[in-house]
Amino acid sequence: MKSGIHPENYRLVAFKDMSNDDVFITKSTANSKESIDVDGVEYPLIKLEISRTSHPYYTGKSKLVDTAGRIDKFKNKYAKFKK
Repeated sequence: MKSGIHPENYRLVAFKDMSNDDVFITKSTANSKESIDVDGVEYPLIKLEISRTSHPYYTGKSKLVDTAGRIDKFKNKYAKFKK
């Protein structure tokens, strides 16, 4: 195995789904300025708008929570082309 080709900051990171407050921990090299305490251990925090616990494809629910209003903007923009 070659030395010096792997990232130095590969560590456990907490990812938080902001739509349902689900937190899961996995290894990542993502940089973060925030941290979160999970079960007494502090992890770097990466905030997500959507994850496996809130995505309509994985949950089987067709409702999508859009925090930025992109869906409404799209529907309003193309409403004039509706038959």
